[in-house]
Formats: sequence, structure tokens, C-alpha cells
Amino acid sequence: GNARIEGMGRDLSLVGYRFNWTLTVFFISYAVIEVPSNIAIRIIGGKYYIPFLVVSFAIISMSTAFVQNFSGLVACRFMLGLAEGGMMPGIAFYLSTFYRRHELAFRVGMFILGASLAGAFGSLLAAGLSPIPEWGAPSARIHDWRNIFFFEGLLSIICGLVAIYFLPSSPDKCKFLSETDRYIALERIQQENREEHAERVRLHHVYRAVFNINNTICGIGLGLINISVQSVSLFLPTILSALGWTALKTQLYSVPPFVVASIYAITSCWLSDAFKKRGAFAIVNSCVCIIGFVILITANSNGAKYVATFFACAGSFPSGPAYITWGMNNASGPTIRAVSAAYITMWGQVGAIVATWAYLPHDAPQYRTGHSINLAAHCLAILCALIGIFYVKWENKMRDRGKRDHRLQDLTREQELLLGYRHPRLRYMA
Repeated sequence: GNARIEGMGRDLSLVGYRFNWTLTVFFISYAVIEVPSNIAIRIIGGKYYIPFLVVSFAIISMSTAFVQNFSGLVACRFMLGLAEGGMMPGIAFYLSTFYRRHELAFRVGMFILGASLAGAFGSLLAAGLSPIPEWGAPSARIHDWRNIFFFEGLLSIICGLVAIYFLPSSPDKCKFLSETDRYIALERIQQENREEHAERVRLHHVYRAVFNINNTICGIGLGLINISVQSVSLFLPTILSALGWTALKTQLYSVPPFVVASIYAITSCWLSDAFKKRGAFAIVNSCVCIIGFVILITANSNGAKYVATFFACAGSFPSGPAYITWGMNNASGPTIRAVSAAYITMWGQVGAIVATWAYLPHDAPQYRTGHSINLAAHCLAILCALIGIFYVKWENKMRDRGKRDHRLQDLTREQELLLGYRHPRLRYMA
């Protein structure tokens, strides 16, 4: 319901750069809340906290249907960012408490798959909901783009409330598993990550997560590729409409690139788990994106540009799970892993803010500036991934040679667990 909404500009005077400012406010509030939100999910548990987030942003989304001016929209977008900001890192951490390192990318990819499918079904919903005849109270009429926010928000509220009855908080509390299976499910995670599930949340964990070179590399990489993720999510209909297509045709033709991206994304994530590699697949995905944006910059025919959007979408979405799981795979301790997921995703919002200003009206219809920004970002992302791979392999060699064994001297069992990813026997995943 962002860039696809026909008539929103007329109703709320979102002309020029006002629409971009609403997105910027959203992503800023989104980034600010991520680390505190993941600390909260670590304390409260995903069973209640994740549905709480869903219901919260769904209510705010419904409220957007009733805004009457630009100030009201900005306020809604700010609150929406606060409510929605914890979802991506929260889900990623939640899944990491159930699945081992080489099982995680596929599961996070299944969640990210929702982002690309949202792009596909969002266009269909926009085409289907917008024409609903005007309805509502005399002082609060619902029509056009307002229908999208109202009905999508209502559906999300129902999903959030139902989820409370199905989500377990942790492996040892899964009612659909036997007592033996619950023990095995928890122990397999603790043994692989050399951690204690019941550890207390401490400031030390936040420090270790933030001042971790792996997380910073993954965060910068995510920020760079997220420019494309948000660009295609927000502005694909804008790019297609510049080809001279009607609004309805633009909405319908926005669907296939997202569907193809979903299939590619889940395949890429599955292969990443199968080969136990993260950085290499991040590089491949960026190369796919580069092909797309090169064609968009250089091609003159509408057909070639439309084909290019398939490459741009397909290469964008699977890189998110690659960088997020890469960071969490190399973070040990449930609290450190929770903060790591949020810290990396927070970096990603920097890219989202850049994306909101990449495609501006004065650059239409070619949008070469936006395409060039995305092209440059993926080139830098490849460099970032190469640095990450080199560092991980170098550090693993140091540990193989016993260069980090001094960290274990005179430590108790509890102190040894506090080492987290610095434990000499833990090996990083490349």
C-alpha cells in the first residue's frame, strides 16, 4: 500500500518530496526500535511478543485509512515504524532458537519470501480493493487507497490474534513435541552454539553484539542490498508506469517479477543452507541484481526493461536472509544473537532511507539516477562480502592453530559460556 496507491497524492497533497519524507520518517522510527525490541523478545518470548507487534502495526495501518492531512500521515508512519520495526529481527532471532546454523537461511528465507509475495499480492489487492465503492460514516468516508489500509490492517489483526494459540516460546515449550523431543530440540541448539538458553540478559551481551566485526560487515552489506529491496518493493509500479502503461496494467504487470523473485529467493536460501555458505550466495545474488540494473540503465525497449525488473527483484530479496543469517550464525549466546539480528537489520534501514530518495519525479521516466545508485550499491556489497569471507576464514585458521586458546585459561564453566562467539572452539561460517 505505499507507492501503488492511486489517488493518495491528490487526497493528502503528497506532491514533490512529501511522499519520500513519509517513508523516511517510517524507516528512521523502524531503525530506532529494533535493538530494544529484540531485547524485549528475548525477555518476553516470541509466543506473545510477535503477535503483539503484528496487532500493533495492523491497528496503526487501519488508522491510516482515516488520516485527513499530511501531518496525520507522518504521525501514522512514525508509529507504524515503531510497531513494525521489531518484526524482521524478531522473527529472525525467534527462528534461530529452533534451527541450527545450517538450517536457518531457508527458514528466514521463507519469512522474507513474504516480502516478495507481498509485492505480488499487494498489487493484486490494490487493484481489487481500490475500486470498492465509497462507504463509512459521514465524517470518515473510506474509498480508493483508504480501502487498502483498512482491509489489510483488519486481516493482519485477525492473523496476529490467531498466532497466539499456535506459536511456542522456545523448543522446550513446544506442546506438539514429546518431552524427549523437546530436550533434544533445545540441546542441539545449545551444543552447536556453545550457549546457555536460560542466560540472563546483560549489558555485556549488547556490547559483544555491537562491537563484533562480523555483525558490522553483515550490517553494511545488508544496508547496501536493502537499497534494492526497498526500491523494487516501493517503486516497481512507478518504474513500470513510466513505460507508458495504464495504472491497471502496471498493477498487474508488477506481479510476475515478485513471483519469480520468490521462487529464486527460496531456492537460493535452500542452497545456502545445503552448502553451508553465506557470503558466496550474497555475491551471486548481487551479480544477478547488477545484470538487471545494467539493462535498466542501457536498454531502450520496454520489453528489455521489463525483463530487467525480474533480475532486479530476484537478486534483491535473497540477499537479506544471507546477511542476517550470516551474522547470527557467527554470534553465540541467545541474547547476543538477538541483539546481533537487530543491529544488522538496523544497518539495513540506512539503505531503506537511501532507497526512498533514489527514485524522484524529476528523474522520470528513465530513472537512471536510481538505477545507478542500486548498481553501485551492489558492487560495494560484493566487496563487503569478500571482506567478510576473508576475515572469517582467517579467524578460523587462527583458532585451528590454537592462537585463541589463551581465552580459556582459568575460566569457570559460566565464564566460558560468556565468551560467546569468541570461544576458541567455535568456528565461523563463511
